[in-house]
Amino acid sequence: MTPGNNGASTPEDDDPFGYLYADGQANGAQPPSGGYGYPNSVSRVRAVGQRQYGQQAPTAPYGQVPQQQGAYGQPSAHYAAPETLPGGAPTTRQPARTGNGGRGRGPNTKGLLIGAIAVVAAVVIGIGVAMIGDNSDDKGDNTAGGSTPTTSQSTAPSPSASNSAASADNLPTIDAKALLLGGGATTASDVKGAKADGGVYVTGFNQVGASVTWNVNGIPADGKYTLFVGYGVPGKDGTATLTVNGTPSTTPVKLKNWADAPEGDYEKGWTKTFNWIQLNKGTNSIKISCEQGNQCDANLDQLWLVKGWVRTR
Repeated sequence: MTPGNNGASTPEDDDPFGYLYADGQANGAQPPSGGYGYPNSVSRVRAVGQRQYGQQAPTAPYGQVPQQQGAYGQPSAHYAAPETLPGGAPTTRQPARTGNGGRGRGPNTKGLLIGAIAVVAAVVIGIGVAMIGDNSDDKGDNTAGGSTPTTSQSTAPSPSASNSAASADNLPTIDAKALLLGGGATTASDVKGAKADGGVYVTGFNQVGASVTWNVNGIPADGKYTLFVGYGVPGKDGTATLTVNGTPSTTPVKLKNWADAPEGDYEKGWTKTFNWIQLNKGTNSIKISCEQGNQCDANLDQLWLVKGWVRTR
């Protein structure tokens, strides 16, 4: 057998460019018109979307593109959208349903506002309670607090008539006629206004060595006490010396003209003063005297005690 050219007999032997050669033209090769260039060649090239089973693909003259069944951007006649088929997916989105009948609802701003108001109210109430607690700590029995005198302290008496906490203790009170007098001091009742029983008061106190002594019994416990002194001055200030249980105080008894009486008017000069002292449980000795350097022009009518260091009685 001699080699020869039997032409294209199978698709594998097709030469798409056979029409360009002399031997290809001799075998009847033609420019492509749907095949590879040889007669009876298998049509293998198809435009995308053109092939239809059971039908022959349309052909077009050389150099022209076969006509598409559908224009660009339009659906192919052989294509159907899923939603057009029976049982296909819905064509529109269903709005999300909420718990209020399908209507949308924003954040619960009303609830947030109520919560914020409740927090602010709780803070304000807490601050108010704290302030009330601090104020209650400042309210005591009107004692001296931080200062601690050696034996006594004397300041202007308060205009308050009594101290309820102190009066409940029922500590002793003594009138002028029950005091132990010394150094030329005597009693009298000529000047009106004395609060002691019968209007009796101690006079003749304006001389060095004059004194009144109170030996007081029934002190319930060791501690702080306030000694009040009722007196009258003739429109001028005076002083006296205080001695407790034999120990003189470094602070005098200040017999000031708290009543603002005119000079020389004993009757309008009745008032009171106080000293803070320390007493022992049981019996104690309290002495008020006119010593060198004192100005003792005063009448004395009463002495009384209050538990604690206070300013009123």
